[in-house]
Amino acid sequence: MRPSRHHVRPRHGLLGALFAALAVLASLMTAAAPAQADTALCEPFGTTTVQGRYVVQNNRWGTSATQCITVTGSGFRIDRAEGSAPTDGAPKSYPSVFDGCHYTVCAPGTELPARVGDITAAPTSVSFGYVDDAVYDAAYDIWLDPAPRTDGVNRTEIMVWFNRVGPIQPVGSPVGTATVAGRAWEVWSGGNGSNDVLSFVSPSAIGSWNFDVMDFVRQAVARGLAGDDWYLTSVQAGFEPWQKGEGLSLTSFSAGIDTSGAPGGPGDPAACEVAYATNVWPGGFTADVTVTNTGSAPVDAWRLAFTLPSGQRIAHAWNAGVSPASGAVTATGPAHNARIAPGAALTFGFQGTYTGSFTTPAGFRLNDAACATA
Repeated sequence: MRPSRHHVRPRHGLLGALFAALAVLASLMTAAAPAQADTALCEPFGTTTVQGRYVVQNNRWGTSATQCITVTGSGFRIDRAEGSAPTDGAPKSYPSVFDGCHYTVCAPGTELPARVGDITAAPTSVSFGYVDDAVYDAAYDIWLDPAPRTDGVNRTEIMVWFNRVGPIQPVGSPVGTATVAGRAWEVWSGGNGSNDVLSFVSPSAIGSWNFDVMDFVRQAVARGLAGDDWYLTSVQAGFEPWQKGEGLSLTSFSAGIDTSGAPGGPGDPAACEVAYATNVWPGGFTADVTVTNTGSAPVDAWRLAFTLPSGQRIAHAWNAGVSPASGAVTATGPAHNARIAPGAALTFGFQGTYTGSFTTPAGFRLNDAACATA
């Protein structure tokens, strides 16, 4: 049996209404007052605010044993973590800090929920402090839903595992590897009975990192687990402990949303042009893709979405990251080549295999705007 995640909670089952009510009551009792230095939270669903804009939650739901966290000026640490949970099941808790809305509790001044297609970037940063004598993961959670939910569980959860210690694993099963935001990840996919879960597991511990949440959101969209008309409802960072956990800390957290460069509606004229040149031989091909910005503004953090015809699969790519290997794929520019100036063009390519008759993609979208084809 593979372990369930922290979002398969008793309060989502037969006792769901009771636990949800208790969570909301505890949150309302504590969320109004911002945390001061060294504020202790021992209530199972106790919350408070930090930095004047984020919510810290104790979120102890998988055990009746005591868990206490100390909320600092920029994060929290676990000071008391009693009890344990079997490593082939759900963890004890998910003490964390979040931006957005979670079970009716919303961070002060949050811009979430926000429509995925309207978000050009979602920069975030997080720093963790680890211990060796516990079983846990350090996870960054990204929540997506077809509706702008501020309560209850969302349809899709993306988990980014910065670290794991002990015999634990994500929900579902491994489905391959991917390079996202410049790092290599082992990818897991599955469901926990309440929502779909897409997990990215780092092969080694990451202590701190600045990245764009949208790089992972686009992975979910490309894999059919979300859409541009869905909503990003919250981002969270914290720990899932199974055994012990004292001393684990989240020392800093920040998150933001940029919608200033969001594309226009579907009826707006395309501001890009794509030339798709191929070299084809029996069972294989290469494609050179030239993307031209025909608009008057630069395109930053460019991404080109298209669907490979049935039977085609990418073996490797150059001058861009392209994932997944088949179906609806997204090409993203490397950090040194992430901007397309007005009137400028860039080219990337890939080699692949195919079965049946060879055809080319039917259309392309640059940062969610439809492109003309050359």
